[in-house]
Amino acid sequence: MAAGVPAEAQSRFGHSVKGLLTEKVTSCGTDVIALTKQVLKGSRSAERPVPSFLWQLLGQAARNMVLQEDAILHSEDSLRKMAIITTHLQYQQEAIQKNVEQSSNLQDQLSHLLK
Repeated sequence: MAAGVPAEAQSRFGHSVKGLLTEKVTSCGTDVIALTKQVLKGSRSAERPVPSFLWQLLGQAARNMVLQEDAILHSEDSLRKMAIITTHLQYQQEAIQKNVEQSSNLQDQLSHLLK
């Protein structure tokens, strides 16, 4: 985020990203649970082995969930790093503003001395 962006906007951005990631993981978890229930229900009702395609779907859902978890961890790490960078940029902006003010004061003093 830019140094001029208020901390409140940065906070909202971080929360919205975390919210979206949390929704995605929750959705994936719900899908895995629903699929597991379906597999168990099918295996109990038919008294026959669960078809291999259902196990494949369950395995794929589990892999997707792990990938989502990795993405969330990576995103949280990136957000932390961006927050640190934003803080440093804000400090630099403040230092630049102070230098500009001092420069303006020096220019005024020089012009006064040269008159």
